[in-house]
Amino acid sequence: MGDSFLPAAARELGEPAALAVLERIESVPVALAQGTVRTTYVRQGEGEPPLLLLHGFDSSVLEFRRLLPLLARTSAVWAIDLLGFGFGERPATLAYTPQTICAHLKSFWQQQIARPVVLVGASMGGAAAIDFALAQPEAVAGLVLIDSVGGSPAPNPGRFLFPPVDALAAEFLRSRFVRSRVSANAYADLSLATPDAQRCGALHLTMPNWRRAIVAFTRSGGYGYLGERLAQLAAPTLIIWGERDRILGTEAAGHFQQKIPHSQLVWIPECGHVPHLEKAERTAQLIGQFCAAGAIGSSLLD
Repeated sequence: MGDSFLPAAARELGEPAALAVLERIESVPVALAQGTVRTTYVRQGEGEPPLLLLHGFDSSVLEFRRLLPLLARTSAVWAIDLLGFGFGERPATLAYTPQTICAHLKSFWQQQIARPVVLVGASMGGAAAIDFALAQPEAVAGLVLIDSVGGSPAPNPGRFLFPPVDALAAEFLRSRFVRSRVSANAYADLSLATPDAQRCGALHLTMPNWRRAIVAFTRSGGYGYLGERLAQLAAPTLIIWGERDRILGTEAAGHFQQKIPHSQLVWIPECGHVPHLEKAERTAQLIGQFCAAGAIGSSLLD
């Protein structure tokens, strides 16, 4: 764990799965129209189809610390820090919007994978996956949406933030109390919201320009525009949802299933907003069955 781009607090983590991800993390330059940006990612495993994992809002590749090694038993898996998030570089000259996130994903995919992938997106990462699948359908063999954002056209009030309110909102998001409440609400089993889990979720907060990027993305309005475009998705889609999601609730799951063609919804009992952390084995099993089927027509409940 000697990589200079990782915060010193990384040494304080205790979960072996988190330490294993940090041992594997790499940083590479990814080209954008505005210049290159150093991008952090983890790669593990071999096999087809390749999987690309996209984390949620204000998170990092550590979000997939339990799911990634399970999927890597049968597939080549990449987990990437989305532009403006995680441990990647945040140049002051870049715009941090859904559009630049999509362009960054395209460039990373071309550079590192260059063949159709199954995108696995959790929470906001699900919205980023939908956005990419709509923009680059030839690059996407399938979609897995885990308690995903992107199904509602509701406006994002963050776009109306202005200085210094935007900076204050970012610092509120950074506070230990807020982080602990978010961590607790993410799980159905509150015993999983440990201090070490909170450290995993907050490790990236000391990265340079964290506040600038969070404010810029929030003011962009986020992914509220995707809801009306779900019917245009061509890729087979698996929707995984925790039955006790206290962050997004459960109504959005049915909305996704109704609006996305070739989709199937599978509920995970006794699970909150983060099945990939709380029920990693079951989540990996469902994704494996989805990939093996090659189409939604096969039941994932068998």
